[in-house]
Amino acid sequence: MIKPAIPANESQRLAALQRYRILDTPREQEYEDLVTIARTICGTACGAVTLIDRERQWFKSMQGLEGEQTPREDAFCAHTILRPQELTVVEDARLDARFSGNPSVVGDPHIRFYAGAPLLSSDGYALGSLCVFDSVPGVLGQRQADALRALSRQVGRMMEMRKLRHELEHHQQEHDWYEARLGEYYLQLEQVNSELSEQTRTDPLTGLSNRRALATALSEAIERAGEVPPAVAIVDIDHFKLVNDIHGHAEGDRVLTEMAGVLRAQFAGRGMAARYGGEEFVILMPDTPLQQAELQCQYLRESVGLLPIGLPVTVSIGLAAHRAGESPLDTLHRADSALYQAKQDGRDRVVVAT
Repeated sequence: MIKPAIPANESQRLAALQRYRILDTPREQEYEDLVTIARTICGTACGAVTLIDRERQWFKSMQGLEGEQTPREDAFCAHTILRPQELTVVEDARLDARFSGNPSVVGDPHIRFYAGAPLLSSDGYALGSLCVFDSVPGVLGQRQADALRALSRQVGRMMEMRKLRHELEHHQQEHDWYEARLGEYYLQLEQVNSELSEQTRTDPLTGLSNRRALATALSEAIERAGEVPPAVAIVDIDHFKLVNDIHGHAEGDRVLTEMAGVLRAQFAGRGMAARYGGEEFVILMPDTPLQQAELQCQYLRESVGLLPIGLPVTVSIGLAAHRAGESPLDTLHRADSALYQAKQDGRDRVVVAT
């Protein structure tokens, strides 16, 4: 274990931290919401907003673990503030000399993966970190990294607004000017929140809707359904593991993005395509008779087989129409059973659930 160094500008950094008057304040929902979004985007069990004080790491928000603070010398985020312009990403803490002997690595909570984005003051000092972490090793994709940076800027804006509110109490004569500044910050926050909300509903690799967005859309489609219930198809790329094993994960990602392009082109404006996980996709077809939905799935299967990507790619598809009184999950389970039958029957085919 390597203890974190003290920044060369430590006295100025601590003075900047004190100006925010945030240490030892109660938890606030706005910070909790940002940590929740960060964990969702990065897929981790834990996350926190941390501030590095003179001898301690203090948590403005902590999710997945209990506690208010830890010694600074044990804090991952104390390393993060040493590089204010960079993300600190540790894929497996056991293999990193800085953390391999850290108490949080060798003992509870057995941290393995960590990613932290520095929280910067308005004058550029690193005050702490917005971080996510887990007890299993992991990696951070580019879009996840970009989202984590955006969220850390969001935390910084919230801290700026907090500081402005305190200044307003002492400078009532400048009330109008500060109100205008607050208005600007709120507009920025609304814009960033809108962008982040979209990211939590979108698969980072393919740009398709993700499982969360699909669940919402399917429930809404069932509620709105008239005489023709919505149809749901689960699409699985055949032998996708072989693509990764033989050609590498980069080629596998290319196949997934090409597949997403076909789905987007075929179902844009006529339904919804979502990445369900791994090499599985789900197609939601509202107000679509089952026979027509089957034809669309057959057309999709043929289109995938003709993709000019230099690899023989086929798909198996399980299709089900929602039944009255059935839950959305029940419909998906029947489509998944039909998909299993399609694989059992030889793959590269569409099977309709009974």
